Amino acid sequence: MSDIEIPESHPRYESLLTRHRIEAGVEQGITSKQGLIAQGRGEAFDYLLGEQTTESAAAAERAAAAHLLLADHAVLSINGNVAALVPGEMVELAAATGADLEVNLFNRTEERMERIADHLREHGAEEVLGLAADGRIPGLDHERAKVDADGIGDADVVLVPLEDGDRAAALAEMGKTELVVDLNPMSRSAQTATVPIVDNIIRAVPAMTEHARELAGDEGAQRDAIEAFDADDALADAERAIRGGDL
Repeated sequence: MSDIEIPESHPRYESLLTRHRIEAGVEQGITSKQGLIAQGRGEAFDYLLGEQTTESAAAAERAAAAHLLLADHAVLSINGNVAALVPGEMVELAAATGADLEVNLFNRTEERMERIADHLREHGAEEVLGLAADGRIPGLDHERAKVDADGIGDADVVLVPLEDGDRAAALAEMGKTELVVDLNPMSRSAQTATVPIVDNIIRAVPAMTEHARELAGDEGAQRDAIEAFDADDALADAERAIRGGDL
């Protein structure tokens, strides 16, 4: 993004930055064209939220970090939009929590999988899962059912940002603790999640990393963060913020 000059003082700084990142992702073959539509939909909800992290979203990010730290095997799922928007940030979150990174795509081709894996490596990832695709999520008939058996298939905690609703529901049916980043609190993904994080991913992922670094080594504080969070309350608070926001 070095060729894009957007002053941080610009009132639409984050919005313009994410648009350019998604556009660049399409040009690189990382993000599908459908990802442009998904980005626009999310941006509309962020605008209604005032383009800021609410208190309930901050609590969700802290609880999500705690879940990742307490997991026996945590995996961060990465699709094309995630790879375009926060590649380095996801690598940092994985390092802070000991989680694995796994690429998972709806519009899956081997070329896109390899490009995203290479993109993550360029941002510091040492190992990227998803290419083996030797496991499946039950109940799904499309390409996102394909997972690595020793990755998402084996995980007890999965972060699934910008997730398809049907896969979110299927992962929940498997009994996994599911952490979802979704700007629409009424989406099936957010409604299904153990921890719904109603925030922009470019704010949410760095916040989770910060919480993870703070909570590391303190299991009591990790459990307190989880206990203090209520998913239903967080979703209701996000909806109130959207409906009652001062634009």
